[in-house]
Amino acid sequence: MLEITNAVKVFAKGTPIEHTALNHLNLTLTDGEFVTVIGSNGAGKSTLFNAICGTFLLDKGRILLDGTDLTHMPEHKRALMIGRVFQDPMKGTAPHMTIEENLSLAHSRSTARPLSFAPSKKQTALFRDRLAAFHMGLEDRMKTQVGLLSGGERQAVTLLMCTIVTPKLLLLDEHTAALDPATAEQVMEITRKTVETYRLTTMMITHNISQALTTGTRTLMMDEGEVLFDMDGAGRARMTVDDLMRMYSGTRHKALDSDRMLLKK
Repeated sequence: MLEITNAVKVFAKGTPIEHTALNHLNLTLTDGEFVTVIGSNGAGKSTLFNAICGTFLLDKGRILLDGTDLTHMPEHKRALMIGRVFQDPMKGTAPHMTIEENLSLAHSRSTARPLSFAPSKKQTALFRDRLAAFHMGLEDRMKTQVGLLSGGERQAVTLLMCTIVTPKLLLLDEHTAALDPATAEQVMEITRKTVETYRLTTMMITHNISQALTTGTRTLMMDEGEVLFDMDGAGRARMTVDDLMRMYSGTRHKALDSDRMLLKK
């Protein structure tokens, strides 16, 4: 379970460009929830993820994950519990190391031994099985340097690195946005199956409103550092992109200003 209470983060405080990125935000995720997060640019989505991961500390508030207080925990310690896939396929992997070596480093988080990129036979078999489930042929390319892979292949490897040891929380930060439509859908299908198979508690930022309303179990719309709408169940299932636009305009008395969101219906 993820519990965020009264989270506040202000950047450039006391200056003319002061910006409240998180405004007394409260959020609770139960185990196994798959929550999609939408909102215009500057709504606080990535700031929320950075706060959870420990990229910076909150000015106020608390973050608990399965009862463990993360609020003042260093980023590298949180990384043992939280997996994150970024929009940029170049992040999250070591490009000059092979697929096998990258996965071995990620898997070594589950042991008390030092980090290692030399996999055992048992690990190699595990990596092959997990890669084969992606249907991308990566199980036959484990000696290939990750830097030689396509963007979609790298995102698939990064996703596996984040989940080869089951995380307490998986964060997907627009992880398909830099891919062409066909590859993005392939990576999304891999994502759905991975989350479902391993019952991962997941949050996914996306600018595709239609995708947000049909993926996972719950959708949050953020605006000005707050959770503006929190939708699940039958209400979410009936919601259309146009309905959501009208709700936003009626609440904020302005149009949603992100073309990326408006174009993806």
